[in-house]
Amino acid sequence: MLNLSKELSNNAYPGRGIVIGTDKTGKYAVTAYFIMGRSVNSRNRIFAVEGEGIRTEAFDPSKLEDPSLIIYAPVRVLGNNTIVTNGDQTDTVYDGLSKGLTFEQSLRSREFEPDGPNYTPRISGLMHVEGGKFDFAMSILKSNNGDPSCCNRYTYTYDNPKAGEGRFIHTYMHDGNPLPSFEGEPKVVEIEGNIDEFTNAVWTSLNEDNKVSLFVRFIDIATGKYETRIVNKNN
Repeated sequence: MLNLSKELSNNAYPGRGIVIGTDKTGKYAVTAYFIMGRSVNSRNRIFAVEGEGIRTEAFDPSKLEDPSLIIYAPVRVLGNNTIVTNGDQTDTVYDGLSKGLTFEQSLRSREFEPDGPNYTPRISGLMHVEGGKFDFAMSILKSNNGDPSCCNRYTYTYDNPKAGEGRFIHTYMHDGNPLPSFEGEPKVVEIEGNIDEFTNAVWTSLNEDNKVSLFVRFIDIATGKYETRIVNKNN
């Protein structure tokens, strides 16, 4: 099991990342989603509450250049499902689940982002809390080692996740040009502390120059009630 803070502090540019798991007490389903940026356009963002989820917004609208890949709803809630993604595929999953499709089926209509030569992977998570039980799934859609003619699709599902354990997936292995896509299964990471301690640990571990925003949610597995924390570098 990896130490999440060390994983983040040792990587100057993991890009966007999703953590899903269970806290040490086993009482809470936990998720974190962060965004980073190297360009002025990417860094000019904040997370804002929208319904039971969040949306990215331009911090300074006058500096917004191309909204297509940076303005979206990373988190939406549908019944007992919490959807967390790094793009507008949040809406694709929401609409698919509404029509009776599975998480994996919903994402069949999508692929990596059209931002060559990086071809940023689309990473997604689905948390399901119902009847005092919690399970989750994660997905990554990415180019075939930088070749956009083929989309590689991977879905991972986790039943009855172990207390204190999470899975971490992010868009890039590290900084580079072009940026190398994430490889392998979601990393096994330790989830420590209460919501404020966990939020602080993640935020302070992210690269100071590149971090933009962080969303954290703890969902009470017994009741479905949740607490949320949002941290924006621009405020």
